Amino acid sequence: MKIVSLLPSATEIVFALGLGDQLEGVSFECNWPPEARTKPIVSGTALEMASLTTAAAIDTAVRSNLAAGEPIYTIDRERIATIKPDLILAQDLCRVCAVPSGAVEEALDVIGCRVDVVSLDPASLGDVIALIGVVGEATGRSGLAGDLMAGLRARVAAVREAVAGLDRPRVFALEWSDPPFNAGHWVPDMIDAAGGEPVLAETGVPSRQVTWAEVAAADPEVVVFMPCGYDLEKAAAEGASLRDIPELAAVPRIVAVDGDAYFSRPGPRVVDGVETLAALLHPTALPILGGLARPQHVEIRPE
Repeated sequence: MKIVSLLPSATEIVFALGLGDQLEGVSFECNWPPEARTKPIVSGTALEMASLTTAAAIDTAVRSNLAAGEPIYTIDRERIATIKPDLILAQDLCRVCAVPSGAVEEALDVIGCRVDVVSLDPASLGDVIALIGVVGEATGRSGLAGDLMAGLRARVAAVREAVAGLDRPRVFALEWSDPPFNAGHWVPDMIDAAGGEPVLAETGVPSRQVTWAEVAAADPEVVVFMPCGYDLEKAAAEGASLRDIPELAAVPRIVAVDGDAYFSRPGPRVVDGVETLAALLHPTALPILGGLARPQHVEIRPE
């Protein structure tokens, strides 16, 4: 089977199912596992990223393209035609996150290519884990997918058990800083599983722009900065300026995490994200959990 993945989370699932050798094309954002970087790129960005050096500039460019009806992502039709894939993994959840499946099907019509297109569109933490089963069924790996899902669900259950009965701090997940956006969809579930009370967000509801006044009124005890597309180092660097925002002055803790790896991508590593949140919210409650060591977080402290 020849597989093309147009979103990083699907690429992670493909490799987790042992199908990396059948992956023939990926998006330019697919960087995990490291082997994904060796695959041909069939989807790029339509934005001039080199000139977009701030969160505000990126937001303005995205809004401008959307308002003009212009795409944010590109599709290499010629390369896809050459690959002749049997399966393309896409999404319709967010026009800002990856190529929509409708655009993929339009491109296939243009090049005269008939391919199964599977759209992966989770709304909750349970849905994210269930995507592994969807890809497993589409690729003939249902048995392995079932085992992987069972393992991930067991890890989430272990976290829930470890934090059960503890005080649940009020947590605001900040997905973008300028302008501020909350983190929606599955992130509230992640906070709940980790022993926190999500504020300004509901499971299954997309991320939305908020105001700093709204954040202050929600009175969070912890702000977790998880900018979409940023690793931990970049998030910590940008997050340092959050302490300069007057409405956040009273927040006891502001913490930066690796949003790119563990929160914004609906793939297997969201469970690492649950463990990360639990470790920062309840550092003495969790046993050492199996698998990879819990990812680090960075405390953003007042100067």
